[in-house]
Amino acid sequence: MESGEPITEVLIRQIHKRLVQGVRGNKASPGEYRKIQNYIVNLRTGEKTYTVPPPLEVPQMMTDFVSWLRKDTQIHPVIVAGIAQFQLVHIHPFVDGNGRSARLLATLCLYRTGYDFKRLFTISEYYDRDRPAYYKALQSVRERGMNMTGWLEYFTEGLGAQMRDVQMTAQHVMRKDVVLARARKNGLKERPVAILGYLLTAGKATVAECEEELKMNRRTLQRDLKLLVEKGLVREIGTGPTDPTKYYQPLL
Repeated sequence: MESGEPITEVLIRQIHKRLVQGVRGNKASPGEYRKIQNYIVNLRTGEKTYTVPPPLEVPQMMTDFVSWLRKDTQIHPVIVAGIAQFQLVHIHPFVDGNGRSARLLATLCLYRTGYDFKRLFTISEYYDRDRPAYYKALQSVRERGMNMTGWLEYFTEGLGAQMRDVQMTAQHVMRKDVVLARARKNGLKERPVAILGYLLTAGKATVAECEEELKMNRRTLQRDLKLLVEKGLVREIGTGPTDPTKYYQPLL
């Protein structure tokens, strides 16, 4: 889909079709609006937490929803994406796969307005860290008379957290590249550079962990680690030469 291309019902149904095609023997009716009454159930207690709209209301609700999405509003694109995600979950137009479709729709809303994250993360990653918090944020809208403030705060915080994680990862990769380039420039051969690269990725490691990961001889490893310590690139942390918990940490 090209950035700026309008979202249509056909597109949303196609998203759902691709997500659930072949799942559970296609019992999720890929790309088709549901024809049965569904309920949202608390998996832990078995209690019904939300009765979704009747199936006969789904087509009109989706038409109205897509019509709103296509309007040229002054609402910030991130807020539009958050509303879109909640609204698709709320309408619950499909038998199964509504949550996944809604999360992809939110990503699509962001993409079409210029927010291209280059597949560096997905919104789902944030929700997967604490699923109860995700469901609680969704349910809070219904409990507050369809006031979306709490949900939108959760949605934007999740998006911000993911972007901060990507920024930190990018900064770490850049620092790693600089340190390795400097090490090579200072005459270090590829073997100790490889050890340093592993430590920069892992954060810290024992000799045994380095040995297992890099498939190197222990004595060779110990000699190269000593060289890295002498060069001021790595520090040794332990109580003494025979300390079994001793590990090595890169100095960025």
